[in-house]
Amino acid sequence: MAKEQLGARVDEDVAKLARSRAADRGMSLGDYLAQLVREDADGIRRRSLAAAARFLEEHGSVFDEAEDAQRSAPGVRAA
Repeated sequence: MAKEQLGARVDEDVAKLARSRAADRGMSLGDYLAQLVREDADGIRRRSLAAAARFLEEHGSVFDEAEDAQRSAPGVRAA
């Protein structure tokens, strides 16, 4: 498949973050950006976020209760 060069201006912080995230995944910046666009076009992000929201709605109280129990336990301190 032929590749086309694109140019875009973004804030310096966004550029640094994009390069860092690409490096974390062992990908070139171009490949990383292409993957994000494909995921967005395929709706993967939207479906993943919707699934996470459903999970938290259904099970969030379990996590809330655990946090409340930790806070009220004597001698327990946050780091």
